Amino acid sequence: MKAELEVMVKYGAGGLVCGAVVAMIIGFAWGGWVTGGTNQKMNGEAVLASQAAICVAQYMKEPNSQEKLKEFEAIESYKRSEFIEKGGWDKMPGQKEASSGVANACVTGLEVLIKK
Repeated sequence: MKAELEVMVKYGAGGLVCGAVVAMIIGFAWGGWVTGGTNQKMNGEAVLASQAAICVAQYMKEPNSQEKLKEFEAIESYKRSEFIEKGGWDKMPGQKEASSGVANACVTGLEVLIKK
């Protein structure tokens, strides 16, 4: 009886480990599971994208936005983010300072508007 129990425990533990490994492989490969670091990166990118969209909307909400867009287009590309920062469009409502990278992402969004 004791030998049978040892065999059952041995195969049960082995099956449990193999099942866990198979579940992790399936989860990460096809199930959409991600690690904590990947999740933080994805969240940061999503926040930056939403802030860039708000920046573009704030820029286009200006009374003379079409004139400002032409002024933006005339500025050399490497100075455009500085233009956005000086105008304050990269600051989110309620913020005293803009988050890092918002001006650059906003420039990309405005450049898309110029090309249309």
